[in-house]
Amino acid sequence: MRPADIEALVAPGRPALRGNLLLTALKKPDLATNAAHSSLRRVALDGGETAWTHGPRDSAPAISPDGRWVAFLRAGDGKGAEGSPQLHVMPADGGDARRLTSLHLGAGEPVWAPDSRRIAFTARLPEPGRYGTEDADGETPEPAAEAPRRITRMDYRIDDIGFLRDRMQRLFVIDALDEDATDPEPLTGDGFDVTGPVWTPDGTRVVFTTPPDWDAAESDLRDVCAISASGGEPEVVVRGAGFSERPAFGADGTLFYFGQSFDEHREAAMTGLYAATPEFGAGPVKARRLTDIETVDCEASAGPPAPREGDVLVAVRNRGAVELRAVPFTAADAPLADLPVVYADRTALRSFTLDGSVLAAVIATPSTSGEVVLLGDGEPRVLTDYSKPLRDKGIRPMIELETTAPDGYPVHGWLVLPEGEGPHPVLRVVHGGPFTQQDWAVFDEAQVYAAAGYAVVLGNPRGSAGYGQTHGHSITEAFGTVDVDDVLALLDKALEQPDLDAARVGIMGGSYGGFMTSWLAAHHGERFKAAWSERAVNAWDSMVGSSDIGYFFVDAYIGASPDVQREKSPLSYAAQIKIPFAVVHSEQDWRCPLEQAQRMFVALRRAGAPAEMLLFPGEGHELSRSGRPRHRVQRFEAILEWWGRHL
Repeated sequence: MRPADIEALVAPGRPALRGNLLLTALKKPDLATNAAHSSLRRVALDGGETAWTHGPRDSAPAISPDGRWVAFLRAGDGKGAEGSPQLHVMPADGGDARRLTSLHLGAGEPVWAPDSRRIAFTARLPEPGRYGTEDADGETPEPAAEAPRRITRMDYRIDDIGFLRDRMQRLFVIDALDEDATDPEPLTGDGFDVTGPVWTPDGTRVVFTTPPDWDAAESDLRDVCAISASGGEPEVVVRGAGFSERPAFGADGTLFYFGQSFDEHREAAMTGLYAATPEFGAGPVKARRLTDIETVDCEASAGPPAPREGDVLVAVRNRGAVELRAVPFTAADAPLADLPVVYADRTALRSFTLDGSVLAAVIATPSTSGEVVLLGDGEPRVLTDYSKPLRDKGIRPMIELETTAPDGYPVHGWLVLPEGEGPHPVLRVVHGGPFTQQDWAVFDEAQVYAAAGYAVVLGNPRGSAGYGQTHGHSITEAFGTVDVDDVLALLDKALEQPDLDAARVGIMGGSYGGFMTSWLAAHHGERFKAAWSERAVNAWDSMVGSSDIGYFFVDAYIGASPDVQREKSPLSYAAQIKIPFAVVHSEQDWRCPLEQAQRMFVALRRAGAPAEMLLFPGEGHELSRSGRPRHRVQRFEAILEWWGRHL
């Protein structure tokens, strides 16, 4: 895979299924337009697919319960409402799409009511005079000429979205079949954000999640709340013990949702399945946790809980895989080993949907970025072949590695080898997070580097997700300790291969992986020829105030002591770095802000280290995954040029 081959990284979105109609939004980078192209595709249940829409930016299909209508989001060209995703509806048997909204910042994903007529969705409404809207004087100021923002809270912005308090996310309900309908008034006020709306089975209420006490103060907890579909005062249904998300209802009215408990840890908290029986109008009820807090970590991004008769389907992370498990209604703190397997393999289930007894999923594998698959009692049936162009470019296999750290702890990861005989130069690539996992799926980074002749070592050191809560908590107030041991142990295991060159090893990573790169370059620089540290945390003291999440993330992981924060900061050891060092950052990164790169670069240069800095304009923390396609290619080209010089 070459850098420009990112255009072959097509990714199906969460499928929509009703009867024999199966739809997915197919998204891929487009270098010609320097944007992502997405359109809706119809997938036949016996295999094959055809175009449903032609885009260029269609997404989030939702089929009405009666199967007659398809709602979806479509973004056009231009600015404001024309360039933002707007809600559309079209007949399920074909025909023209009709636009339902003209909201300046666009609409969120549609959610059909049981009556197959109303749709709930969320949307951000800007204050007048901001984001290209008219102010009180009828003028539309440019961004740099907008009135100053008065900030009174720490949670005023977030990476990849921007400022929040002047465009709160509110709840709407619209009659999709009323051809005279105009943009509706929001059901919720501008004091709190609404996420994850879902209808009650009787269609009288919309349930959603929002911060406690109606967002009265900064909090990363979320309650489950409800409001009448015709308007009125919202009410709290369940008070969350942590972050609550993705509510869904069973046929009997039981409420299921994903939640966390922040009693022990706020950042590496396992996501479990909760159940409750709402008593609308009578105050909050207590939920019970169905899954074990140590071994079950639900992957909420794969879709909400899917109730069946007697159990609930959930995706879970497990040793680099994402599996589909069934949780019995009667479960209570059930461990992973007790949850029946619906689907499990050396793959990553990205999303799924259930209609009656028919189960469709998007599954990524070590040779695909995602295919639509039918799951059932027999063997999985792969219905699409979206990744054929990617495989035609050449995909190198993932070789599983297992070893132990110096303290005997098991370490798990992979090796991706280039073609041909060695000895090959080696890249140790460390993932971000840290509480996430490298998974059993094609990884464009590893494939590009392997195609250029490098052996790539990947893994999930302590602090990662997918190996239990204890594993994830191992580096709380202990960054740069056992995680370092695991990163190096896996590298040593890979270097046992006779075709790898232990004298030509580079270290690289982004975000937490950037922290690890900086830390290793300072403390174990003799192991590496050069370092590529990207969107890194280098100084915890300034991270507290400059990062969008720094005001709670740093205390949770590092601690509040300024002395400890400096002790755990790679910046404190910049003078120890002697190897060539690339400081790489995006100018609009609000997760690990630009000052993290600037401080490190200046410290390295002042100490005489051979350091360079590479800055990407207009990009945020997610550049490598969802940045502008041309920037993603330029990034890959810069990486290969760097390693070509130093390895």
